Formats: sequence, structure tokens, C-alpha cells
Amino acid sequence: MEPQPSTSKGTAIDFDFPKIKRPKSYFSVAEKSMVINAYKYIKETWSSNMYPYKKDMVKKTADMLGISVPSVYRIIKDYRENNQITPPITEKKRPTFSDKIDDFTKSAIRRKVHSFYIKGELPTLKKVLNEINEDDTLPNFKRTTFYKILKHLKFKYFKRQRNNAIIDRDDIKLWRRNYLYKIKDFRKENRRIFYMDKTWVTSSHTVNKSWMDPTVKPKRQAFLNGLSTGAKNPTSKGRRLIVVHIGNEDGFVEGASWIFESKGSGDYHESMNAVNFEKWFEQVLPKLGDNAVVVMNDAPYHSRQHEKLPNSNWLKANIQEWLKNKNISFTDNETKLELLRKVNEVKILYKNYAVDELAKQHGIEILRLPPYHCELNPIELIWADVKGYVAKNNTTFKFERVKELLNEGIKQITPEKWRKCVEHVKKEEEKYSQLDHNIVDNVTDKTLIINVTDSNSESTNSANSESTDSANSDSEYIF
Repeated sequence: MEPQPSTSKGTAIDFDFPKIKRPKSYFSVAEKSMVINAYKYIKETWSSNMYPYKKDMVKKTADMLGISVPSVYRIIKDYRENNQITPPITEKKRPTFSDKIDDFTKSAIRRKVHSFYIKGELPTLKKVLNEINEDDTLPNFKRTTFYKILKHLKFKYFKRQRNNAIIDRDDIKLWRRNYLYKIKDFRKENRRIFYMDKTWVTSSHTVNKSWMDPTVKPKRQAFLNGLSTGAKNPTSKGRRLIVVHIGNEDGFVEGASWIFESKGSGDYHESMNAVNFEKWFEQVLPKLGDNAVVVMNDAPYHSRQHEKLPNSNWLKANIQEWLKNKNISFTDNETKLELLRKVNEVKILYKNYAVDELAKQHGIEILRLPPYHCELNPIELIWADVKGYVAKNNTTFKFERVKELLNEGIKQITPEKWRKCVEHVKKEEEKYSQLDHNIVDNVTDKTLIINVTDSNSESTNSANSESTDSANSDSEYIF
């Protein structure tokens, strides 16, 4: 038996070794809990004379746990904002080509495609791509990239006799038609319709072009002659502001704007979350009045499930408990798959969004736009004016000044401007109402539908082969 270290009095264990620092990696939920508990312990038990300031307690926490002071601050801030310990993002999302294209551009592409059907023509991929690349307001795309964008926008190919074509997926068409029916009914009922959305602006946001004198080049020459070398350019994109607002023909709702700084450098949608959005929305609802309607898109933070529904990750016992609470009969010998089948039969009855439930408490109804149809939301046109105001007046590229300009841009939007934008959107709605009829008139009954979305690998492979075969042909159609 190996000798054990002595624990008799007078013998001390040697702890003379360097402090071990935590390796750099994401903090787990357990580690974050340890940080919170250590900070609370220091705050509640240590003498205020010894640690009079928060920074002292944070530093002590960091020293005890072998982590950095900024890490402690971040964990405490995250805990206070969300009232819970959030799990780490284990991997950074690599931006895809679709992340680099904003929603307005995606909607513009969809309108280009549908404009051919509105004119009674069958659009080819080549024709639409040429129109987009010739449009100075839109970016240029390669043919292969454009195909990926169509796939991302939930279009699908189909065979029309000997020609290939692309049309909106059936669920998108149905969503759009239901939206158009509902909003027309709401207007007939004289209900107040509010439009809500967000946008962003960076501290470097400015106009793309401005007048300058090309004959004045050296700064010294300009200075000596009392001239300038033109507007200065920002050195980087700078910090980003997110703004959320709501309004209608009467203008923006007073006191409803929500402006905050985005901390992330990626897609600005990731800066939003359901918890914070619902807090803001709950404060806005009383300002809208009873029997109002709020139009919003289908963003994830607008669509958090009010009640989690069972799925394949649930334990069988938990699924049984859920069915029992809903008074749905089952037997003990039924398998998990059979129980989930029962859930699928009734889940439409319990699929409610948290935002919708909040609105119901105030007698307000939510109407969601179909994906990538921002042209049906007049606030998108309003945002273009607001951002244009910021761009024309932003000469310092300083964050606080841009925030002031953003508020000024919102204030200069009049009810008359809102009414014009709503009228423009009504015309867009009429175009879409005629769109499906035009498509039916231009498409024969002998069609083979081929889904090109990510949900079906076999369909995707078929679509890829179709797009490859038709890449060298001018008879490729888009809907």
C-alpha cells in the first residue's frame, strides 16, 4: 500500500504552484452558474469596506475563478437582461450568400420574376437575370448564384411541355392569397391596421455619390486656396443601430420607437430575440386601441411558440403527460411513434404564438406577411426615407450623431407620407391578386412539379439536374 500524505498537526500541504487559468473557450451553463454564484457570494458576504465598488467585486470573482474581468461582466449582464443563464453559441454561424443580401433586394428579385407574368409573359432565367444585372439599384449576380437565390426564396422548377420553369412554392402562394383576403376584409370592416418592422443603420451610413471638384487633389493645395477635396469617407462600417417602430396612415405611433445598438457583426437579425421583442410589444399594444390589426413578418422572434409541442426529442413519459393534460386518450403499450402521430393530428389546435396571445389580451389581431414580401409592408418605404435622411446629413460618422439623425429622420415622416406609402402597397396587393390568374393562363395542365427547397434532397437533386440541363438553353422559365 502506497504511503499517504500526513495530516497531523504541524504538517502543511504544499500548495506552492502557479494559479491555473481557464483555457479560452465558450462558457457552459454550469460555468456561468458558478460565476453568478461566486459573484453573489462575494456581494452578500464580503465587507463593503473591503469591496466598496462593483468593479472590485467583479475583479475578485475573476481572480477566484481564473477568468477575465470582461467575461464576468458579460455573464452578469446577460443574466440580468434575460433573467436566465443562456447556453453558449458553440459555433459561429458562417454567413451564407443569402445573409449578404438584404430583404429589400430579395423582394425586388421576386417582383422582377413576377413582373413577367403580370405582363403575360413566361420569364426565362436568362431574361430575368439580365434585367436584374442591368438595374443599377440591384447587385449583379452570376447565373449559378441566382439559381441559389431562387431556391432560397422558395421557388420551384416545373416542366412545361419541353421547357423548364420556376414558380412559387404552393405554401407560399397559399400564404400570400390568405394574407390578401384577410387584409381586404379588415379594411372593409374599417379596422385600424398598423404596420411594424425594423431596420438598421451604421455610423458610416452616407450617400453613395456626391459632387466634387476633381481638379483639387492635394489637401495642402485645397487648404491654401480655401477649397476642399470633397466629402470625407468613413474608415470602417462602424457601430450599428437597430430601430423597431410601428405606424399607420396617422403616422408613427407616439412613444413606440425602440432603438438599440447591435453588438454582433453578422446578420442584424441575430441581434433580436423573442424575449426582448415581446417586452417591447407588450408596452406598445395599449397605444393601438381595441380591434386593431398589426401586420408583421414571420421573423423567428415574432413567432415564438406560446406552448412547446412534443417532438421526437421528448421522452415518451413527457409525451404521455402532454396528451393526458389535453384529454387525448392513449394506451400504455403505444409506442413513442404512435404517440407522436396523435400529437400531429391535434397540434394545429395548440400551435399558438406568444405574440398573438399578448395581442389577444388587448383585442388586437396579428397578420403575418408571407416570406420575402416586404413590398407589401409600407413601413419598408418609410425606412428608405428615414435612412436617406441619415445618409444625406451624416458627415461626422460619429455614433451619437447618427443616433440623433435617426430620431430626426423618424420625426420628419408625416402622416401624408404614410398615406402615400399605404396607397402604393394597395396597388402592389392588386398586382399579386392578379398574379396567380396570369400564371394559370400561361401554364398548361401537363406539368411536373419539382421542389427545389432544402427540405427534400431527392427533389433538390432533380432540380439541380434540371437547372444544369437548362443552363445552356433559353427556354428556362421562372414564376
